[in-house]
Amino acid sequence: MVVNLSKHYSLLCDFVSELRNVDIQHDRMRFRRNLERIGEVAAYEISKHMAHKQVETPTPLGTSQCKLLQEQPVLATILRAGLPLHQGLLNYFDRADNAFISAYRKHHPDGSFEISMEYVSSPDLEDRILIISDPMIATGASLVKTIQFLREEGKPKEVHIVCAIACTVGIEYVHRSEPNVKIWCGAIDEELTAKSYIVPGLGDAGDLAYGTKQQA
Repeated sequence: MVVNLSKHYSLLCDFVSELRNVDIQHDRMRFRRNLERIGEVAAYEISKHMAHKQVETPTPLGTSQCKLLQEQPVLATILRAGLPLHQGLLNYFDRADNAFISAYRKHHPDGSFEISMEYVSSPDLEDRILIISDPMIATGASLVKTIQFLREEGKPKEVHIVCAIACTVGIEYVHRSEPNVKIWCGAIDEELTAKSYIVPGLGDAGDLAYGTKQQA
């Protein structure tokens, strides 16, 4: 299942517009904050579909019947670009466990690349709800490899993906490989370039958030 959070207007559409806007992107702090905001919106929307329990909550004047999240999810992100989006999710799921994965495109002289993964820090994922944040789903290759990598830490009962912008090609690839995941997108674009960049997209989210890097 795919949820396009900008299909119907909300303030999230404003955040996505600013992420894309070349005149605003130079403000790295605002770029990171907009990714964080999208994470917060996604956390709120995902929480509507999570199990809850009824509890009695004491107040200064009596007792209130309240609803609370039944279990805490595990929030995972792909370093480095996913960190602001992850923080937005963590702002709302503030008692969640967390996992961190390194995944990057290792480029070859002929222009091709492979996904290199060298590090994972994760709690036990067996029968847990797993929410993975990655700002861009282009080809979907790194995301699929990340899910497979994390399954070595246990088999989650649910997997949710949160991204700022996804390409239809990447969404289709993810669902062919992982048909049961649910993808929550800030926006969906149709075109992918020969070098696997989303069009119109927004550019390189990691570079815009944290500065340019030397190619591996």
